Amino acid sequence: MEKKLILRGVIAGAVGGLIAFVFARIFAEPQIQAAIDYESGRDAAQEALDKAAGIAVEPAGPDIFSRTIQANVGIGAGMILFGVAMGALFAVAYTICLGRVGNLRPKPLAMLVAAGEFLGVYFVPFIKYPANPPSIGHEETIGDRGNLYLVLVASSTIFLVLAVVLGKHLKARFGNWNATLISLAAYAVVVGIVMALMPSLGHLAYNVQEYGRHATETPLPLTDSTGKIVYPGFDADRLYAFRLYSVGAQVILWGLIGLLFGPMAERLLQPKRAKVEAEPVREA
Repeated sequence: MEKKLILRGVIAGAVGGLIAFVFARIFAEPQIQAAIDYESGRDAAQEALDKAAGIAVEPAGPDIFSRTIQANVGIGAGMILFGVAMGALFAVAYTICLGRVGNLRPKPLAMLVAAGEFLGVYFVPFIKYPANPPSIGHEETIGDRGNLYLVLVASSTIFLVLAVVLGKHLKARFGNWNATLISLAAYAVVVGIVMALMPSLGHLAYNVQEYGRHATETPLPLTDSTGKIVYPGFDADRLYAFRLYSVGAQVILWGLIGLLFGPMAERLLQPKRAKVEAEPVREA
């Protein structure tokens, strides 16, 4: 039974990843291209400043893959594989919750698990460390940024699981609705404390040393030795749009996982009821 549920989760994740890719290709990819163009222009301006100051400039290496390959095959394959992985993870979580969180039917349970994983795995970490296009961030902080993000994802997921356990224990005393509110409030408080304790990306040691203390790694205007701006900072509207579409792609992914998995799980777990509901009503 578990293997069949995981297989259905993989199928739902693959479809969700494909549709999320189509959305991202239409809406997010233009923002990525604009960010790459910005990075190229800024690099050219920085190179001109370095040459004027007599600093040796190393030539940029060739791209391994073209932008066409990256924007279509690369992102598409990546999002589908990510959807497959998240679909399998979703199915495991669904199997664990099945029969342990009340008498929920397969479809509502699928949507609740999908909403919980979207919240814990993606959205809460996004609040502290939101998605950024290619030109945001410094190569020297990639490792630190990745580690911080993974720590927050793990913390959020663990605390969400503990919140579910807490709600289950409080159900008998406070009722299902109040127990749910209390457990969600406890989750929000604990995760909020963790996020407050974790550093902002602009406060990483390298960033403070090289650029001063800022809230983020978003590029500021590039200036010459006299303080004159020779290249603007990154467009805030572009950054907002990219992050908005990133959230939209994840909503599509997790929403489709829940919507597609629910009916498949119901046919597997309640075959007779699903068959009766699928049959048309005959008039006497």
